[in-house]
Amino acid sequence: MKKLVLTFTFLIVYVSIFHLYAQEEIDTLSYSKQEVMIPMRDGVKLFTVLFRPKDIKEPLPFLLLRTPYSVSRQSFPNKTEYILDLAKDGYIFVYQDIRGCYKSEGILKLQDLYLDNKKPNSTDESTDAYDCIDWLIKNIPNNNGKVGMYGYSASGLTTLIGTIEPHPALKAASEQASPIDWFIGDDFYHNGAFRLSYSLDYAYFVDNMKGNYTYPVNRYDLFEWYLDLGALSNINSKYFQGKLPSWNNFISHPNYDNFWQRQSMISHLKAPLVPILHVAGWWDQEDFYGPLNAFEILEKNDTHNQNFIVIGPWNHGGWTRGKGDKLSNLSFVQPTSERFRKEIQEPFFAYFLKGEGNLNLSNALAFQTGSNIWVKYDKWPPIDKTTLKELYMSSNGKLSFAPSQERIAFDEYISDPSHPVPYRTRPIESDYGWSTWLLEDQRFVHNRLDVLSWETDLLTEDITITGNILADIFASTTGTDADWVIKLIDVYPEDYPENNRMGGYQLMIANDVFRGRFRNSYSNPEPVKPNEITEYKIDLHSINHVFKKGHKIMVQVQSTWFPLIDRNPQKYVPNIFEAKESDFITAKHRIYRSTKYPSHIRLPVI
Repeated sequence: MKKLVLTFTFLIVYVSIFHLYAQEEIDTLSYSKQEVMIPMRDGVKLFTVLFRPKDIKEPLPFLLLRTPYSVSRQSFPNKTEYILDLAKDGYIFVYQDIRGCYKSEGILKLQDLYLDNKKPNSTDESTDAYDCIDWLIKNIPNNNGKVGMYGYSASGLTTLIGTIEPHPALKAASEQASPIDWFIGDDFYHNGAFRLSYSLDYAYFVDNMKGNYTYPVNRYDLFEWYLDLGALSNINSKYFQGKLPSWNNFISHPNYDNFWQRQSMISHLKAPLVPILHVAGWWDQEDFYGPLNAFEILEKNDTHNQNFIVIGPWNHGGWTRGKGDKLSNLSFVQPTSERFRKEIQEPFFAYFLKGEGNLNLSNALAFQTGSNIWVKYDKWPPIDKTTLKELYMSSNGKLSFAPSQERIAFDEYISDPSHPVPYRTRPIESDYGWSTWLLEDQRFVHNRLDVLSWETDLLTEDITITGNILADIFASTTGTDADWVIKLIDVYPEDYPENNRMGGYQLMIANDVFRGRFRNSYSNPEPVKPNEITEYKIDLHSINHVFKKGHKIMVQVQSTWFPLIDRNPQKYVPNIFEAKESDFITAKHRIYRSTKYPSHIRLPVI
């Protein structure tokens, strides 16, 4: 048996005094490197790396990236694809380990990344960004007094936080794939359903950031390892003995309580106080919810036209690397990532930090998949340009824009937690497949007895869906809890000469999961009543996609998505993290499609 060991190795370096390390001159184009410990208002010092052009002919702005992922080995800007076009323009690049991470002092407190009603001398990621910018402006020579912040994922979050109470010198920011609510729609939960494999890896990472830790996985296929693990209550008893604080936080806070609400950025975002460029990827496997919702919240109060969004055909961070002309089996004809970096990111910062060029940027720029073109929009979602249409589940596995005329009708399946539906093709390898699983051909689960499918006839014309999608389903279960996974799929024609491998391909365009116990409140879950028909309205987020003539539209419904999502016992227990093996039961689920209970997908059609 192959034994896989996942290892996270982190360097512990404690620096007790503030000092400037000797400048390191490296002959690579025109940048030199400095390392510095920058003091915060409470005396904690944060490790920071600066790259400056060797031959500065005029004062330059700063570009600041703040991260929990170590800046010690940060490459020179002119060697980094993500910012190469910016490096050619000339900036002072600044990279900083946030509080409590790697070489920075202090303690990382995820629940206190941003604090309302700050007490005197209290700190958070907002004050740390402010203090860093203030120090840079006052202590680094040949700067023009302007700063931009940028970064994706966790660095996108620190960027977003830095804009809430910004330093006066912060003149532009690009939040890219930032999470904004870890319980509702980002990394750890989706609509209350726990993202198991991602969250467990995260707990190892964050709790061993400054040390070494390994744990054995005695299966090549992670699906088997997680299934053998059994109930979540076994994780501490078998492996950790309560020694991982982050995992213990999951156990202690299974609902949307104050712990999660304090971490949410939703209530903190009011109006954009600096120009901000949000960036999202249609197939982002980690943080698609965040940037879309951050943009929409700020857009409501954007009175100075300084809130922008770009959505491209990318996975998590895909715009930072490569050409972006393809992803998995899809081809986009053009280099979307290169164009973003050269034609959007570089001009955005040049305009606001240097006063160069023209800001030829629409409120929203969204790549339209299916047609493979970029489309500019005056607002996002463009509700003034769309008509809402309902696509109904019908008999014989059909989808139709006409509502059902049946008085009593449903489709049903047996959901067995001991035989869950995998979220991607097995074997699920720890080091391969995660970044592109959202594009996998869904035929690998099509026609499983615990996966329901409905599809249209062959489309006789193109159908363009642009904006927010809602699944409105009526369902029942013989259990007292259930998960509902909804997938909107583009089914390619069997004869597809452009790429034979795409013949009959079932491509997910939108998807999400909803945990039934949270149907009325994320904070106060309650059992589902057995055999009672219940309506679930499930946000499938935004798309901009053309279902081409000759294709079909498909909807799939299932109740397990393992081990991406933990197994719902289907018997209500107050805390699923404390469920026992005996709590897991088989249940019969029904999706209704009658005149009284018309399950459907609501689509914004152009």
